[in-house]
Amino acid sequence: MATAEEQKELTLIDHLVELRDRILKSIIAIILFFLCLFYFSNDIYTYVVDPLIRALPEGSTMIAIDPTSPFFAPFKLTFYVSFLLAAPYVLYQLWSFIAPGLYKNEKSVAIPLFISSVLLFYGGIAFARYVLFPFAFAFFISVAPEGISVMPDINSVLSFALTIFLAFGIAFEVPIAVFILIWTGIAEPDSLSEKRPYVIVGCFIVGMLLTPSDPFTQSMLAIPMWLLFEVGIIAGRMVKKRQPKDEADASG
Repeated sequence: MATAEEQKELTLIDHLVELRDRILKSIIAIILFFLCLFYFSNDIYTYVVDPLIRALPEGSTMIAIDPTSPFFAPFKLTFYVSFLLAAPYVLYQLWSFIAPGLYKNEKSVAIPLFISSVLLFYGGIAFARYVLFPFAFAFFISVAPEGISVMPDINSVLSFALTIFLAFGIAFEVPIAVFILIWTGIAEPDSLSEKRPYVIVGCFIVGMLLTPSDPFTQSMLAIPMWLLFEVGIIAGRMVKKRQPKDEADASG
């Protein structure tokens, strides 16, 4: 008969094996998405940089300084897109791993949080692609000094786009972070509201750190972050009002 220590060791090994299997499933999902999308890699790249192409002066085109860029730039972008598309499945694997250790009331909140975090991350990327890019690229090109031909390198544009996508995706998670702080009791809605001036300054500092060093792009990130902070406070107030009722129902 196995001792308590041996049973504990077996349980730990079982968890590690399960974690390994779920990581492998997530990697396989990303690879499958990549294999399906690889044929369309050039189309995906063109779609992402289309706002820049439209903003370029007549007769100007994008260029490839590195001879390998025409292949590796779309390749790299397709990999990131594959990861984004597989993200719900990856999060599902994560959820399936940690769910058995959660209480019922924690599960009831965690599931909407998982779904909301994915949707908000996608929303941040969509905001960057459809709202920021058309204005930002048109602005950057319009302020080019006279006599300068704007011909962006495809690698530089990809690096800029991925940085912006990641920055906006993370920034749009602000309501989730605020909600968790209130839900867990770490912060109160009123105390967060009182810190609003500091939060606004912090949003602009984050915008400065996560985006290129121009006030326009920084503001396009900082203002939505502040508004999403307010959304998080509203959601936190709602869950605070429900907590006494849920506790009463649980005790009853």
